[in-house]
Amino acid sequence: MNGAQSLIRTLVDAGVDVCFSNPGTSEMHFVAALDSVPEMRGVLCLFEGVVTGAADGYARIAGKPAATLLHLGPGLGNGLANLHNARRAHTPIVNVVGDHATYHKKLDAPLESDIPALTGWLQGWSREPGSTADVGADAAAAVAASMDPPGRVATLVLPADVSWGDGGTTVAPIPPRAPHPVSAATVKSVAEVLRSGEQVSLLIGGPACHEAGLRAVSRIAAATGAKPLIETFPARLERGAGLPNIERLGYLAEQASYQLTGTKHLIVVGTKSPVSFFAYPGKPSDLVPEGAQVHTLAELDHDVVGALEALADEVAPDAEPVLQEPARPALPSGPLTAQNWVEVIGAVLPDNAIISDEANTSGVLLPAATAGAPRHDVLTLTGGAIGQGLPVATGAAIAAPDRPVIALQADGSALYTISALWTHARENLNVTTVVLNNRAYAILRMELQRVGAETNGVKANELLDLSRPDMDFVKIAEGMGVPATRATTAEDLAAQLQAALSEPGPHLIDAIIPPLM
Repeated sequence: MNGAQSLIRTLVDAGVDVCFSNPGTSEMHFVAALDSVPEMRGVLCLFEGVVTGAADGYARIAGKPAATLLHLGPGLGNGLANLHNARRAHTPIVNVVGDHATYHKKLDAPLESDIPALTGWLQGWSREPGSTADVGADAAAAVAASMDPPGRVATLVLPADVSWGDGGTTVAPIPPRAPHPVSAATVKSVAEVLRSGEQVSLLIGGPACHEAGLRAVSRIAAATGAKPLIETFPARLERGAGLPNIERLGYLAEQASYQLTGTKHLIVVGTKSPVSFFAYPGKPSDLVPEGAQVHTLAELDHDVVGALEALADEVAPDAEPVLQEPARPALPSGPLTAQNWVEVIGAVLPDNAIISDEANTSGVLLPAATAGAPRHDVLTLTGGAIGQGLPVATGAAIAAPDRPVIALQADGSALYTISALWTHARENLNVTTVVLNNRAYAILRMELQRVGAETNGVKANELLDLSRPDMDFVKIAEGMGVPATRATTAEDLAAQLQAALSEPGPHLIDAIIPPLM
């Protein structure tokens, strides 16, 4: 058994049975070894940013890591933006990064680079096996490290000669560490804050955004009057009829500050105290109201849901959660707008759907339109590095092949990783992509105003414009093997979306809308 075979066998035995790949010469023994371990599914992506984003989306839905296969430092470098998003989502991922043979590195070949510098930037776990005999043990350790609460990126750097060398062995899975329990004293201390009579807000994230956490938070709010809020960009948020409908903290600092107005105590659970995404002239970066106290019930590596349920039992033993009633918007009519396209989504969203949301400015009104729709999951842009939506949808569809996946995708950020459509077609994934096409980087137009910069400059506006020429997403999709249509009215979008969702396989709808602003 060579090193590559022992690596793949150990990964599969630990439950890692999907590998998103964009390999090169150094990884060819890994590629060849896939046929000796048929339980591992290899998924080819045309760009490393799709590889890493797909692994992120897979793990958010599957609850376990996928592997990636990347070619040397440049391949890892191409994948870093979506690994940044995965890091912020606390997603478990096992990166396998091929490297030059150990004896070749000293020659400084053209693709030689400082891979440890890149893996260190991810603030995760990294190891390079010293010999073929070490590969199995290091692979088992990588899987366990990726699952270490709250989840992280683990990278195994695999020199080519270690991969092709004989003497590999498989190693049994290492049980991942359980989350830290929250002490009874901490629960009682936070309970006293809720009983103080002063205005309290609860900000939740991570696992608290799943059903059990949402129900516990709703009970606490119902019994104490505390205001519940969800972090701005949760990795996976369960929503819809039959679940508590809890507001998300706004992306804009002004909106978040308004939501927290009057707060004397902020309790954070499974997330961090809120700050603005960027610095703005004359505006605070810390979004906690001046004079308010911040209390932490559970850190990211704690048993977040257990802590919330214990707190609910302490302060709200008899309270019931407030659940969202089923409700859908009426199907709108007329030309598509930033206001009515979300009503179409809310009106036709199927049961048990997964939404990969990178609609950006066009999606501001989406949460209200889908609150009473059938149960669904929303996967958001956790780290702010655009180009996540289509890759995350790819991984989610492979993790849950029987669930409809809808990628709500801004046009500008779609172009970062548009090659994901080819993988949708190749794997026949049930992904329906709706491109919100306003032919502009609308979010940057908004930010140009918000930072106080001059907004009338011709050269500045040229850098935010996506016309001249207008991009034809229908032709792009069809060129990658995905059937595509164009919608200019609400009636078009509704009919095309319903038709796409009724058929297996991928589809794309180019939805032409004016900017929100």
